[in-house]
Amino acid sequence: MTKARFHLPGLRYNYPLNMFWVSLLEQYPERFREGVEIGSCFGCFPVSLWNGGRLIQHDQCDAKYVEKVVKTINARGIPVRYTFTNPLITENDLDDPFCNYCMDVANNGMNEVMIMSPILEQYLREKYPNFAYNSSTCKEIKNVDDLNAEIDKDYKYVVLDYNLNNNWDFIGNLHQPEKLEVLVNTLCQPNCKRRGEHYRQIARDQKVVLLNRTLPKDKQIPIKEWYCEYGENNCIHTIQDYPTVIKPDDIWDKYIPAGINNFKIEGRTAYVFSLIDTYCHYMIKPEYIGETRLLMIKNLNKMGVISVSRPKPGVWP
Repeated sequence: MTKARFHLPGLRYNYPLNMFWVSLLEQYPERFREGVEIGSCFGCFPVSLWNGGRLIQHDQCDAKYVEKVVKTINARGIPVRYTFTNPLITENDLDDPFCNYCMDVANNGMNEVMIMSPILEQYLREKYPNFAYNSSTCKEIKNVDDLNAEIDKDYKYVVLDYNLNNNWDFIGNLHQPEKLEVLVNTLCQPNCKRRGEHYRQIARDQKVVLLNRTLPKDKQIPIKEWYCEYGENNCIHTIQDYPTVIKPDDIWDKYIPAGINNFKIEGRTAYVFSLIDTYCHYMIKPEYIGETRLLMIKNLNKMGVISVSRPKPGVWP
């Protein structure tokens, strides 16, 4: 059977949703499109200094939570993939105790790291050789020769720059399509000019968040707000006309026949209802989408992940 491996966002906020989705795939395989598998659950445990791509300020995972999530995901045969894509890592950041602890917990030969910084990559490969390493889309590699060189390196997967989605003249010139991973639902505006700076701003803000935890309130440094009218407001329904979006049918009609089997879903900090729609859009057969969406909402409500408030009783007379 043809495999379509989907990589699901989130080790913190989406963890209950993702575990329910895994159970749904096990219990109702007939509702899913052909060959759907969960390739990994990706993200970080906040606040991780090495993390990139998303800023999380007001949260911190403890040791027991990290251990539980890694153990539970791995027990289902699914890798945990850390998004350690901070582009501004220095030598002084390598001994971060929490990030190294997260690596130690997952150091069982099953898990992965998405990487961007050469400094961090060298450190991790030497200290944690049991992990598989993946090359991040954050590198923004747009030259075919450079991307082929990246694919030929010792990476499990290389994530395509989203601006090259559906560019078959480019994709057709890649050496090892089986090592390529594509981001199917990027919410960013095509050819966004601020993308690289956004990654760097998140990295700077993340350091400020951690520094502020050591300072009294009157000495804390304000976080610089980053506003994006696209990523802030887009969802699977608003991006359908983007040339960068990958349609579900294209996965099975174009990408899989081309040897590409790995599909990443964006949304580590997305609204849960938006993610439900996105998961159903890509992985569920069209005739089962409505039924499956309602089943997910009902069960997530029972689990307390979604809270539906009820009117408070009044007094009469």
